Amino acid sequence: MSLSLSRRAMAELFGTFLLVFFGCGAVIMDPFPGAGYHVFGIAVVHGIILSLAVTMTMAISGGVVNPALTIGLWSIGKLKSSDAGVYFGAQIVGAVVAGVLLKLVMPSNVGALRSIAYGLPTVYNLLTPGHAIVIEAILTFVLMSAVMATVVSTKAPKIGGFGVGLTLIPAIMIGGPLTGAALNPARAFGPAIASGDWTGQLIWWIGPILGAVLAAQLWGRFLLKDE
Repeated sequence: MSLSLSRRAMAELFGTFLLVFFGCGAVIMDPFPGAGYHVFGIAVVHGIILSLAVTMTMAISGGVVNPALTIGLWSIGKLKSSDAGVYFGAQIVGAVVAGVLLKLVMPSNVGALRSIAYGLPTVYNLLTPGHAIVIEAILTFVLMSAVMATVVSTKAPKIGGFGVGLTLIPAIMIGGPLTGAALNPARAFGPAIASGDWTGQLIWWIGPILGAVLAAQLWGRFLLKDE
C-alpha cells in the first residue's frame, strides 16, 4: 500500500533539508581554524549526507531529494504529474528552510562573505554560462544514472542510498572548482535565499534538469527497458 502524499512530501522536504544544511554548512565552515578540509572534505560531506538522506527517505518517498531528478523521473513516468509537483515544492521548501537556518546559526562574518555566500555555488570566472550548464548537465547525468541503476532498478544490489550519494564525491572534486557542482537546483536555491545573491542561478537549474532528463530517458527507455 502506497503511503500518503503528505508523508512522502515531508520525507522529501526533510531529505533535501539535510543535504542543503550540511552541504552548505561544510562550505561555510571550511575557512574556520581547525577545519580547512577544502574541496575533498566538502565533497565527502556532500557524499555522506546525500547517502544518508536517500537511505532514510527512500522507503517513504523514493529518496529523490532533488528537483532535477524529480523532473527526470516524471519524464519517464516514474512519478505522476501531481506527485512530481508536490515533490518539487517540498524539495524547494526544504532547501529554503536549510538556507534560513544557516543564516540564523552560522557566524555572519564568514557565512555572509561574498566568496562564501552561505554555501552558494560559484562559477569559475573564465567559464561561459554555456560551458557551466554543460558541466552541470554531465555531472547530473551521472547522478541520475546512479539513481536509475541502484535505486529504481528492481535488480539492483540493496545498498541504500550510498550508490547515489557517493557519486557526489568525484563530481564535486572535478566540478566543484568550475561550477560549484550543485547537481541540484535546490542546493543552489537555498543559499541564494540566505545570501540574496542570484548570480548564475539559471545555470544550476538548466544544467541539472537537462542532465537528469537525458539520463532518465537513456535508462528508462533503453538500459532498463526490460524492467
